[in-house]
Amino acid sequence: MSQPAQPARRLSLGTILAFAAGGLSLSGLGIAIPISLQPYFAQALGVGLIPLAFALFWVRILDLGVDLWLAVIMDRTRTPIGRYRAWALLGAPVLMLGVYQLFMAPKGIGVSYLIVWLLVYALGSSIVTLSRNAWSANLVTRYDQRSRFYGYLGLALVIGVLIMLGTPIVSQALGKDRHLPNSVQLMGWAALVLTPIGAIVTAFLVREPITIDAAAPRFELREYWALATKPEVLRLFFSQFAVTLGPGWMANLYLFFFMAKLDFTEGPAYGLLIAYVLAGVAGAPLIGYLGGRFGKHRTLILATLCYSAGLCSIVILPLANWWLTLPIMIWCGLMGNGFDLMTSAMMADVGDQVRLEQGKERMALLFAVISLAQKLAAAGAVIISYPLLAAVGYDPVLVGHNTPAALNGLEIVFIVGPIFWVVLGGLCFLGWKLDAHKHAGIRAELEARDALLVASRALDGVA
Repeated sequence: MSQPAQPARRLSLGTILAFAAGGLSLSGLGIAIPISLQPYFAQALGVGLIPLAFALFWVRILDLGVDLWLAVIMDRTRTPIGRYRAWALLGAPVLMLGVYQLFMAPKGIGVSYLIVWLLVYALGSSIVTLSRNAWSANLVTRYDQRSRFYGYLGLALVIGVLIMLGTPIVSQALGKDRHLPNSVQLMGWAALVLTPIGAIVTAFLVREPITIDAAAPRFELREYWALATKPEVLRLFFSQFAVTLGPGWMANLYLFFFMAKLDFTEGPAYGLLIAYVLAGVAGAPLIGYLGGRFGKHRTLILATLCYSAGLCSIVILPLANWWLTLPIMIWCGLMGNGFDLMTSAMMADVGDQVRLEQGKERMALLFAVISLAQKLAAAGAVIISYPLLAAVGYDPVLVGHNTPAALNGLEIVFIVGPIFWVVLGGLCFLGWKLDAHKHAGIRAELEARDALLVASRALDGVA
């Protein structure tokens, strides 16, 4: 059952893990789709880079407004099992339908097939992600505790990524079909198993605090406009766009670059990617600690600069040298896992500030802003990077037969895009004001006001 919001207390690691269970499949899908599924469409199913980019781009465009409307409805939802918990359960079967149709797609599919089922997947993903983000922000309310929570949450969610990325390696080790289609289907089945189990575990084992609105629940356009133009929200929007576009750009081109240019086979390429993800296991709590200790915005700026410096060094490595490439992938994974953790924690702080100013819960709507930025970035990563690959002459179907000029073009496109966007995302937080001291004052005012509202309602009940 849902519970009224109470003064903050430190969450146990068991509770954090139970909450993470509901996001395992999405965390894995977030990397499996650009890394494996999209190249699978382009190569094994013969969709082609330009049609694939067209489909992915228009899905993102059609999906842009969905999160905002979902968020408005979620923030106003009242059910016996809570505000956001009900939506998390509702989104699971929608997500599963989209996953099945995409990962088990037959040969001969066209752009219309991709658009329809990518939209279904996007809807399920939006429902689950928004509800979980808003739920998490109310679950942990202290500045330093949020950094710790999102750090450990990021660590736990890496399990979902490892399950997805481990399937091609396990398949190859067992001597099964070595081609990508088998690996992609295995990833799909893994997501179909994880999604319902995780949703049930989170729903039954994690409480949902419900905040009390101090103002009447009316639709006020000026309030939404004030939120949309709030400087902190705008900074987070543009930063989230940039720090999503950079790694997303890298993910979309990863297999092309590592197999065609760096001359790795599929198994070692996935092994390096797993090392990248595993580094996030150490990086997530480390970034969370640094965020609570030195400030979330400062930590994010440092992480973006370190990530970009590491990515630059890939171009000087000898071909197919797994052991020299490994430390660079570990370094980039260590830094890159902190991007979303810090932006989510900072948006939760902004959500407290907005509730103090407007007297209403807007947490889902604020996380919809982050989701909107992520979707725009995902669309941009595809619609920019794939046509650029075609422009430099790279053809994914010509495995091992692209010209040297095309491979050099692939290298330039792979390196320059992520570095530019990631650095820009960090620079968005120069001069950030919502630090630990300011947030502590906001929480004190909120808790005092909430206590008065609870006491007032109790007196009204007695009367």
